[in-house]
Amino acid sequence: MKLVHVVTLVSDDGAYGGPTSVALAQLEECAVRGHDVTLVSLWRGRTRAVDRIGAVRFVSRPARSLVPGRGLLGLMHPLLLRDLWREMGRADAVHLHTGRDLVSLAALVVARLRRTAFVTQTHGMVEPRTGVVARVFDRLYLPLLRRARCCLVLTDRERRALTAVLGADRPPLVSLPNGLRLAGDGSGARPRDEHRVIFLARLHPRKRPEAFVEMAALVHKEIPEARFTLYGADEGSLPAVNRLVADRGLTDVVAYGGALNHSAALEAYRRATVYVLPSVEEPFPMTVLEALSEGTPVVCTDSSGIAAELARRDAALVTDGSPEALADAVCLLLADEELRHRLADAGRRAIDEVFSIRAVVDQLEGVYGGRPGHR
Repeated sequence: MKLVHVVTLVSDDGAYGGPTSVALAQLEECAVRGHDVTLVSLWRGRTRAVDRIGAVRFVSRPARSLVPGRGLLGLMHPLLLRDLWREMGRADAVHLHTGRDLVSLAALVVARLRRTAFVTQTHGMVEPRTGVVARVFDRLYLPLLRRARCCLVLTDRERRALTAVLGADRPPLVSLPNGLRLAGDGSGARPRDEHRVIFLARLHPRKRPEAFVEMAALVHKEIPEARFTLYGADEGSLPAVNRLVADRGLTDVVAYGGALNHSAALEAYRRATVYVLPSVEEPFPMTVLEALSEGTPVVCTDSSGIAAELARRDAALVTDGSPEALADAVCLLLADEELRHRLADAGRRAIDEVFSIRAVVDQLEGVYGGRPGHR
């Protein structure tokens, strides 16, 4: 099959996060199975966009802010409409990773004008909104979203939100997990930077980077040689992080490494001794799965949607999210090499047995062929 996916943004700083990672993982596995795969998206970076991302053909236009002040939601490029029209006309199946943004709206409009059957995946980005801008946008957006052959949902919360937004005439809601391919090179046995602890996520209040700094201060008292790096695009929290680092006297201990593209992020996992994600209410944190896939021990919070499964498998240290609990877990891992190896092995088994992209694409092939599966 010729498969076309559309996502709002691909960038060298990973700003769009989960939806882009999910789309690429799905397409890479589809390519391995012999499908002809294309990703259509805006591009933002310090260099020109490439024509391929791994095995995925990449069709893109430079991101432009057509609606100032709306961040990623207002990005668009007029010629992307032509690309969408051409690629959808050649496709056997179209998969739209949609939020409330101009690229998603354009993709829905083109699919409808093309009379192309499509499936959507909203990644938790379409929830009830009462603001004036959202109500105006939804007058055009929601009728188009209802035309999807089905909508792929990750969690019960997302299912409830889409039901509330789309109403009784919504398309079928089909449960689909996220998944990754297990790194096949024995990453867990590689030499790592000794006592290196990393945070890799957007610097946004929901990700709680300040909690990472507070944790670092506590760990440093017990293990002075430990060093900490925060990676990720700043979305408002970097000034507070910098103030906290200075206030705690950690300028030689905690560093900000900036935003990373995907390959650089994977390398950061491979070099780290421990990965810490302090955020709460994460339905399906792809960064945790990426760290596990690379054999990196993980510390996370118990409100994550995958925390219970990881705890059951002894594949991560799951905490209540307080800086004290995070620090206790990190100290335990830094002091116990055998524990780190056990967690790394269990984490890679969890990816292979539970969070594998193979099972996800098995289901996707059925969806593309008109067999949606579980609703």
